[in-house]
Amino acid sequence: MNNVKTFVLLVALSALLVWVGAAFGGRQGATLALVVAGAMNIGAYWFSDRMILARYGAKPVTEAEAPELYGIAAELAQRDGMPMPRVYVIPSESPNAFATGRSPSHAAIAATAGILRILDRDELRAVLAHELSHVKHRDTLISSVAATLAGAITWLASMARWGMLFGGGRDSNDRGTNPLALLVVTIFAGLGATLIQLAVSRSREYEADAGGARLVGDGEALARALEKLDAASRAVPMDASPATAHLFIVNPLAGARDSAASVLARMFGTHPPTAERIARLRDRSWAR
Repeated sequence: MNNVKTFVLLVALSALLVWVGAAFGGRQGATLALVVAGAMNIGAYWFSDRMILARYGAKPVTEAEAPELYGIAAELAQRDGMPMPRVYVIPSESPNAFATGRSPSHAAIAATAGILRILDRDELRAVLAHELSHVKHRDTLISSVAATLAGAITWLASMARWGMLFGGGRDSNDRGTNPLALLVVTIFAGLGATLIQLAVSRSREYEADAGGARLVGDGEALARALEKLDAASRAVPMDASPATAHLFIVNPLAGARDSAASVLARMFGTHPPTAERIARLRDRSWAR
C-alpha cells in the first residue's frame, strides 16, 4: 500500500510541476518546468550522496576502525543479497543514522558517534537493517527525486511572483497569463509541493521499518531503538538542514517532533509519529 501511495504522490508532484509551468507560461512554461526538473534530477542522481555525506562531515571507516558497525552492515547486506555499502561515521553526539546513494551498488550508510554509544548490538543491527531496506527499495533515489521536483516547483512559483510584479508571464500564443492563476500558483504551489514531498518521505519510513524488521526477523529491537533515539535526539538535537532531515531514521531537528494530537505536525512532519511506528512494529504489522 505504501508503494502505491508513493507512486501516486510522485505523479501528483509531476502534475503539479507541469501545471505551475503552464500557469506561468503556457506550453513553453510547462516545457521549461520539465527541462528544469530533468536537469535537477540528473544532478541529484549523480551527486546527492557525496553532497549529503560532505554536509555532515561523514568519514569513511574500515572494518578495523569500526568493527561492530562494519561487521553488522556486511552481515545484513550478505543476508539480503545486496552489495556491501560504504560505511561512514558522522562525528556528532546526536544519535541518528541515514542511508544515501542512487542504487544498492552505489549506497552508503552513515551512523553518528552518538548512536554507536547508546544502542546495543541488536538495536544497532535493526537500525542498519532499516537503512538497508531504504537502499534496497531505492528510497534514497525516490526521496531525491521528490525533493528535486518540490524544489523545481518552488522555484517556478517564485518566478511566477516576479512575473506578476513585471506584468505577468506569456503563454505560447504570446497572450498575458491569467493573473488569478498566477496568484493561486504563488500562494499554493510551493506549499502543495512541500506537503507532497513530506508525504512521500513518511510513507517510505513505514516501508523501511517493515523491511528492516523482516530482515532481522524481529520488530522489537527496532522499536526499542526508535524509543531510545527519539528521546536522546530531543535532548541532543543535531545541526541538520531541514532539506535533508527526511533522510535520518528519526527527525534530527530541535523543536520539530511529532505529536499524535496535532494535524499540522502530521502534515508538515518529515517522519511519521514515532509512537505509531513503534506500535506497528510491536503489533507485527511488518510481518503481514
